[in-house]
Parts: sequence; structure tokens; C-alpha cells
Amino acid sequence: MHTSFRRAALALAILASLAACDRGTEPPKATTAPVAAEAPAAGTGLGIDLAGMDKAVQPGDDFDAYANGTWAKTTEIPADRSSTGTFLKVLELAEKRNAELVQGLETSNPAAGSNERKIADYYAAYMDEAGIEARGLAPLQAKLDSVAAITDTAGLSRWLGASLRADTDPLNATNFYTENLFGLFVAQALEDPSKNVGYLMQGGLGMPDREYYVGADKDMAANRAAYQAYIAAVLKQAGDADAENKAKAIFDLEMKIARAHANVVDSQDIHKANNPWATADFAKKAPGIDWTAFFDAAKLSGQQTIFAWQPGAITALSGLVASEPLQTWKDYLHFHAINHSAALLPKAYADLSFAFYGTQLQGTSQQRDRWKRALGATDGALGDAIGQLYVKQYFPASSKSKVEGMVSNILAAFRDGVDKLAWMSPETKAIAKAKAETMLVGVGYPDSWRDYSSLEVKRDDPVGNALRAEEAEYRHQTAKLAKAPDRKEWWMTPQTVNAVQLPLQNAMNFPAAILEAPFFDPKADDAANYGAIGAVIGHEVSHGFDNLGSEFDGDGRLKNWWTKDDAAHFKAATDRLVAQYNSYEALPGLKINGEQTLGENIADVAGLQAAYTAYHASLGGKPAPVIDGLTGDERFFLAYAQAWRTKMRDAALRARVVGDGHAPGRWRALTVRNIDAWYETFKVPGTAKLYLKPEDRVKIW
Repeated sequence: MHTSFRRAALALAILASLAACDRGTEPPKATTAPVAAEAPAAGTGLGIDLAGMDKAVQPGDDFDAYANGTWAKTTEIPADRSSTGTFLKVLELAEKRNAELVQGLETSNPAAGSNERKIADYYAAYMDEAGIEARGLAPLQAKLDSVAAITDTAGLSRWLGASLRADTDPLNATNFYTENLFGLFVAQALEDPSKNVGYLMQGGLGMPDREYYVGADKDMAANRAAYQAYIAAVLKQAGDADAENKAKAIFDLEMKIARAHANVVDSQDIHKANNPWATADFAKKAPGIDWTAFFDAAKLSGQQTIFAWQPGAITALSGLVASEPLQTWKDYLHFHAINHSAALLPKAYADLSFAFYGTQLQGTSQQRDRWKRALGATDGALGDAIGQLYVKQYFPASSKSKVEGMVSNILAAFRDGVDKLAWMSPETKAIAKAKAETMLVGVGYPDSWRDYSSLEVKRDDPVGNALRAEEAEYRHQTAKLAKAPDRKEWWMTPQTVNAVQLPLQNAMNFPAAILEAPFFDPKADDAANYGAIGAVIGHEVSHGFDNLGSEFDGDGRLKNWWTKDDAAHFKAATDRLVAQYNSYEALPGLKINGEQTLGENIADVAGLQAAYTAYHASLGGKPAPVIDGLTGDERFFLAYAQAWRTKMRDAALRARVVGDGHAPGRWRALTVRNIDAWYETFKVPGTAKLYLKPEDRVKIW
């Protein structure tokens, strides 16, 4: 739900997450101590913020305003954030805990070579502002020299191959931006779950998405002008006397790269990604790059096959390597080498980066405190190591057990819901239920942890630490190639405030950090827990059966398991949901893209219904109590809407709508209009603005 400038769509179109989290932007001077997190609002201790409601609004006219209106009127977005809301409050709690853990290691003097020592040194290196200023660009000099040494297309191809990196963040875009012209994702083959393969992805953009380059509106035009000015400013700061001319050439090259890219909707189409190319055929299918040199430098020369996720883009990008002037490519790589590490360079570079990526693209006026940035960077490099400390300190076995019970109840409700679908054939029902039955559920933390023994961390080398961490992640991912997939592998750390469904693994991860109030409180009323974390669980379950998940069977194999009539009914229902979201206007003239957000919207509708059914089953036939004048169903739906409370800056909202697979939180809260029980609960009349006739309410699962 909250998104940073580099977020977009579904990660690689096969990892379906609950939300796109705003990790903030890069920035200034540190305070050495963490700021206490603001406690999530609670009106009764039962998970509902009564004070945040606006009862002057009719729930049937605007349920988000009814549930969150007073909160929205009285809440200011923090100066160092592009948005705020429930997710940020829970994120701040996790951030505070992580700070206590990481900063505490400094005084405990952990042993050399231990994970704890690496955490402490990585954090300390980031915080060493004086050392960073003194070193200037020296930590990047070897990389910049390697760019300068490129003399021909083969050398450029080797450089691009050597810089290939893996991205495992389920929220990240299909665009691997910065100097990585391509990105690599490692997972099982789409039609063969017995082995892992590599997927080559489009990349190479300094702005978040191709729409920032080709979009016709004035805001995108302003972003383009600001980006070219930013390129020039960075080059000037680095002492380049020809910064303006080089900036124009770099920008023009990126425009060509952007025009070659597949758009978000096409990148989400799994069938368009199912393109196994023999590595020997890349030279014929995508001429321009010296693919032998590229794959050798990328340590992929031993692979017989690489999947081309966006084949048209890969062909076009390869052509640009040969057709565009070599010097322009070298200037492009030089700029992006600096841009990529700007947060770890002297303050002048970090400030320039924030002014563009933070203020221009997200509307954020203030850089985050340095300790927060250091914490985020350390977490990104050593996430599992911090996660082990986190769950030991903050995630009791009782919470894990209770959430696992809720997951079991919601899966049962989903299976029961499948049984009751009048339109679905027995054959399709049987396969859907079997898939739900075999879905793996990870709650809190993984069964096994990452080994960081090969990662070198130096207390006086923040740039090197970051680059070595990226390389270590690449080695970790490529080591999985041709091996059997691990269905229990986690794609999020325990301290991540999010959740994910993994169609290729037929699995779900619910990290410990999201299992906190107001999403989950073991002492709270079941109605609130099922409306908040229950809907999250239902959302992830339903991702296994959304427009993407429904393409995979229980083994994670891309396979059509639908009858023709069932598939047609499913398509008709999802088309109505597309139309529903297409009608929502986020900003004047900017509407939500119902096709782009379809998977998330399906998961919201089906997940909310499953959570509601499971809540009623949990009552065991007894009526829910009335508390503070609210019935159980009222508390359930209010908890759902308050979980999605969100307030965003216009620039961030635009970025979300243009490039993300999630609708903004306000419109996700309106999912309730598709649930029959919501109408009965709040006595919604036919004249209400959100009213949908029963036959127009979207029911998919």
C-alpha cells in the first residue's frame, strides 16, 4: 500500500504481495538514537479506532471516510515520508525494534566474523559521515575506471554481464533500474517445477517506469526535465566539465531504453514471459550484445537455457548496445555508477539524489534521519541475520500458533466457498480445493536462515559493503540454478511489514512484523483480528487463485486446469472488477488502471469474503457480542477499512497509480461494496453512492 519511487506492479509478475511499502527515500544528518514509534490508534483496545471515524459520513456513500475520515483530517504526513497510514505505524514499531537490536550490538562487542559483528560494522560504516566525506568518490574509483577502460562492444557487453544482479524483493518492479541494463530472477521453470532457471528482465532506467519517459501529461514532462537536470548536477558534482551535453545524451539514451520496454500490464502476463531461449540462440534472437562475453562475465555461460521475460524489450535493448555511440554508453554507466551509490557518498551527492527521487518524484520534503537510512540499508544486506534476533526478542510462540490457526480457518472457509460456487464444474472445484489443501503456510519466520559467512563487511567501507552485499545476493541466487526448488524458501524477512503469496511455490509468507496491532492483537476481539489480519491472510490465499495464481496448479506449474466454461465465467467476473476500478479517479484526470491492479483487487474481494466466513465460523454458532455499540460485523468491516487507512502526497499517489499493481488504500477499503453482508450490516440503501445491485457485486471465489 505505501510505495517508494522504485516500486511497481507485481514483482516479476509471479510474486503477489499484500502491499508496496514506503521505505522512505535517501537522506541527511543522523541522530544516534531512535525515535519512539507512535502506538497504533485504538478506541477500545479491541482493534477499532472510534475517534478516527467520521460518523457524519454515511457508510454507504464513502466507507473509507466513514471509517477513517477524522483520522484523515487530523493526520499529517511526516515530512520524511511520501505517505502515512496503518502500515507506516506498524512499520515504525518494527523500525524501533530493529534499531534497538542493531544499535545494541555496538556495546556488546560481538565476535569477529559473527553475524552480529557484520551487522554492527555495516551499520557503523553507514553512519560514518566524516569518513564518507573524506573519501569522496574514491570508493567508486575502481568501478569508474573499469567503465573508462571499455573500448568496444565486447567490452561493453562484458561490463553489462559483470554488473548483472538478482532482485528478490517481491515488491520491486519488472524494471531493474540504474546501470543494470538487465536483471536476473531465479525460480522454478514455469512448466517444470523440478528445477530452477534464470529469467532475464528488462532494466536500465533511472526513473521508476517507462511511463515516466513516455507519459504525455505535464507532471511527467516536469519529471523528465528534472531528471535531465539531476543527471547534469551529479556529473558536475563529480567534476565533469561537459556535464550538460553528457546529461542530454544519457537522457536521450534512456528515452530509447524506455520506449523499448514492455509496459506493466504486459509484464504481468505470465504467458508472454514463458520464453525459454537457448543461450546459444541469444545472438540470433537479440543481436547487438556480445552474448558470449555477457554470459561469461555474468557467470551464466554454463546455463543451457535462459528465459526471456520481455523478449521484445531484450531484443531492442541488445540492439541499442550496438547502435548507440560507445561513448554515450560509457557516460551512461559512469553516471549510474555514481547514482546507484549516492546515499553512501558525500552529502552533496545524497542531497542531490533526495531532491530528485524524494522531493520531485514523491513530494517528500525532508530526508529521513541517517540512523533510519543506515538501519534500512543494514536490514537489506543482512536481513535474515537481523531477523533471527527479531523473532527471538519480539515474536512469541503463542502469536505464531494463533495466527496459524486463523490461516487454517480461512483456508477451510475458502475451500467451503469453492464448494458452494454454483457456476464452477466439479472438475475445476476438485483441483482448486486440492491446491488450497497443499498450500504451504509460513508464519513469523522461515525454517532455515541465510548463511552470510562469505559476505565481507568492513567498518570503513560503506560503498564496498553495499556492492559486496549485492554481489553476494547474486551468487546466492545463481547457486540455485538447475537445482530443485525449495518450496519452503522465504522471500521476506521476519521484520518486514508485509505478506506474500508465491504461486510458483504454492506458498505464503506472513512475517512476524505484520502480526502486530492493529493488524493482529492476540488480546483483541476476534472480529477486529479477522477483519484486519484475517483479510490479509485471505488476500494472500486468494492470490493463489487470482488472474495470475489461477494459471498455476498445486505444484506451481503453469497449467490450464479450468474447463472452458469455468474460465469464461471467471473472465467475465474479473472484467466487471476491472471496470469497477477503472471508474475510480485518484487525481484529476488520472484514473486507476483496473487491468493493472486486477490481481490485487481479486485478492481483496475474495480474501475479505473468506475472512468474513471464517470469522463467523469461529463464533461456533454463538452470536457475537455488541461492544461499544458496535456489532461483530460492524467491527469486522471497520477493522478492514482501518487496516487500509492511507494518506499520500499527490506525487506519490501518481507514482502508485502509474506503475504499481496495487490500488491506493482508500480504494481498497471500498472492496466492501462487493460483499453482501456489508449492505446488511450498515443498512446501505439503494440510493447510496457505493450501492451495487446484487447482480453487479463481483463474486469470484
